[in-house]
Amino acid sequence: MNPRDLPRHLSDLSITLWVGGMWMLGYVVVPALFKVLQDRQLAGLVAGKLFTLLALIGIACALYLLLYQLQQFGRAALRRTAFRITATMLLLVLIGQFILQPILADLKVQALPLDVMNSVFSAQFKTWHAISGILFLVQSLLGIALVLDRKAS
Repeated sequence: MNPRDLPRHLSDLSITLWVGGMWMLGYVVVPALFKVLQDRQLAGLVAGKLFTLLALIGIACALYLLLYQLQQFGRAALRRTAFRITATMLLLVLIGQFILQPILADLKVQALPLDVMNSVFSAQFKTWHAISGILFLVQSLLGIALVLDRKAS
């Protein structure tokens, strides 16, 4: 391997880790957690921790991908599809992690000592959780577009 190719290989690995992680966690691991664990509260807690870890991975990967594209293409990167997809995915991760997740966590705390799903906050929690799920779905679909765009270039 040519050392000059390392940034491009890291770009490919970043896309693979981030998008693959989203699809594996969101559509395989988390549903399996809720099937295997009888305690839905525990399954939700574990899923939340995993999604937080994935968000941090996504932020790191997105920042690398954006910087790599800027380094490769200069200001022209801003007009590239991959750059725009990556920036949008990063925005969705940031919204999910730093806006929606704190709202969900706050509703859980307000519901104590009850499980939020057995409290007066259940409807609010379901609504915010659905919004979070929709943003994750959009991010996952954008991830496919990012992979396909990378394959085309």
